Amino acid sequence: IYEMLVEADYETTWVSDGDAAAEHAYKNSYDLYIFDINVPEIDGFDLVEYLRSAEDRTPVIFISAMSDISAISKGFSVGAEDYIKKPFYPQELLLRIKSRFSRQDEVLEFKNITYSFLQNEIKREGKVLSLGSVQLAFLKLFISNIGRTIDKETLFDLMEHPSQSALRVAINKLKQTTGWEIQNIRGVGYRLEKS
Repeated sequence: IYEMLVEADYETTWVSDGDAAAEHAYKNSYDLYIFDINVPEIDGFDLVEYLRSAEDRTPVIFISAMSDISAISKGFSVGAEDYIKKPFYPQELLLRIKSRFSRQDEVLEFKNITYSFLQNEIKREGKVLSLGSVQLAFLKLFISNIGRTIDKETLFDLMEHPSQSALRVAINKLKQTTGWEIQNIRGVGYRLEKS
């Protein structure tokens, strides 16, 4: 991965364990972190929690062979913006990085809700909302796809214990939190209406 990033003209620092990553993060400023989860000393989850507690809001992409939904859910809950399952095509990582940089300063707004990609922060009428990992993932998905139907399978992938009833509860909770009109497209999925 390191060679690929250098070839793509990204200025890159490579380290082999979590302690070294934390030290570099403390001493330097980065635009993006790409962390594996199963690394020596401090694992990727604990590392991101440490960085977030130290007010480091640098976007994080996790890459990991851990593909179960609980690991993915934990990755997002500790503060990562993206999660790539191994094995993956190198080009996929480059596309995700390019997408992350193009969106870094983007703020999405719908009605009374704003979402900042750079800060990974959601506000309702100017007040910061604290959401659980599933609610946060759902909100990001809907605000990025206004007027498009999101199929149930995509939403199930973001849930730790997916079921029809759990999905209905999660959608209703999101509607209460945001005040959004989220339509149930019977047999297909859900859509955040434009108006």
